[in-house]
Amino acid sequence: MTPLPRPRILIALAAVLLLAAAGAVAGVLLTRTSEPPRRALPLQRIGRLILPGDNSRFDYASLDPGRGLLFIAHLGASEVIEVDVHTGRVVRTITGLPDVHGVLVVPALHRVYATATGTDEMATLDENTGAVLRRTPTGAYPDGLAYDPVRDTVWTTNESGGSETVIDAATGTVRGTVDLGGDAGNVAYDPAGSGQLLVDVQSRNQLAVIDPATLAVTRRIPLPGCDHDHGLALAPDDRLAFVACDGNARLLTVDLTTRRVIGTEAVGSDPDVLAYDSAAHRLYVSAESGWLTVLDNRGHRLTVSGRAHLADGAHVVAVDSTTHRSYYPVPQGSDGHPALLTYQPTH
Repeated sequence: MTPLPRPRILIALAAVLLLAAAGAVAGVLLTRTSEPPRRALPLQRIGRLILPGDNSRFDYASLDPGRGLLFIAHLGASEVIEVDVHTGRVVRTITGLPDVHGVLVVPALHRVYATATGTDEMATLDENTGAVLRRTPTGAYPDGLAYDPVRDTVWTTNESGGSETVIDAATGTVRGTVDLGGDAGNVAYDPAGSGQLLVDVQSRNQLAVIDPATLAVTRRIPLPGCDHDHGLALAPDDRLAFVACDGNARLLTVDLTTRRVIGTEAVGSDPDVLAYDSAAHRLYVSAESGWLTVLDNRGHRLTVSGRAHLADGAHVVAVDSTTHRSYYPVPQGSDGHPALLTYQPTH
């Protein structure tokens, strides 16, 4: 090819750069998710508790409904906040958990498990005292957690590590590792599915099914219409899995019997944490945008009963299936302090 004269080279280069910039803008416009139509939430706020600490990010929360103890991962402060939701007071703050993401209370064991992403480990806490009993190394960037009561193991999702670390709940020793073949989203224990574990493989838009006895991936369920599956919750009795796709703000319903996607709903942009009220058959989908979507499971199908902006930073939800109350830690309440918002259903 004959070299172009220098001025023409510069003009051609400028044209290429302009086209690239235009393409990038178009790509952003095409992938940007606008919020879906608003529908009044079937909830009313009944409480607001000021939380200790700064206005940095919260992550997961886990409730012991029998004792009314809610454990909240305050990621930005590297601590877990324990709240008594019956009395409406902060019980204690558990420190020394670098970049804590996941938190899971197991009432039968009186133990709380927390993933410290800053040090790639899982901490075992005493539910009664808040003491850190042991620390167990995990894979890279541990995030979500699940408990297998049959084998007495805790599973940590190592997001960038693309794996699950399986840990003995009593001793804190590592029993094994499962390679997922891609970045990991959330994990859930399926009591009605022979005790299998389900994990989002978010970089492959798949739901991996794991045999906890062999620690092998036995099946991969494709998730058409999903971009980056991250959130996960189950309705075991109905053999349903609910998958939140944070790349395109969609919620997928997966039939675990047929292993097929049977429903898709629009939710708030960047959906994150899901919570399912098994007694009310109601699903809560909280999003990074602060939007909350409430859906009712009727006849194995989800219908939207409410969808609106709840509060800035309200991307975390925990629900009590006995009282049907839902809880949302937010980094900045109406008075500027971090707060725990409590809601109850209106219908």
